[in-house]
Amino acid sequence: MTDPAVLYRVAEVIESRKSADPTASYVAKLLHEGQDKILKKVAEESAEVLLASKEGDKSHITREVADLWFHCLVLLAHHNLQPQDVLDELRRREGISGIDEKAARKEA
Repeated sequence: MTDPAVLYRVAEVIESRKSADPTASYVAKLLHEGQDKILKKVAEESAEVLLASKEGDKSHITREVADLWFHCLVLLAHHNLQPQDVLDELRRREGISGIDEKAARKEA
């Protein structure tokens, strides 16, 4: 397994860019432009993942998923969330049937 801490390092860089000059930092620009811009990028990257998957080129899929994950990290930062919040949720769901977990959300 490779270094999962890279998610934390990227998240730290994104967090540090919250106060950066939007003309000098892509992340600062996205954060400055607000949630709609970030959501547009997440949707765009999601579509690119789908297209890469249809193509079947593993390296292209990997690059597009990396772009999607990056933009999801920006979205998390926008909401003052960290990768650990998502990992905690995944850990909470571990060992629970997807069907049962989804039903529990509807009941709540």
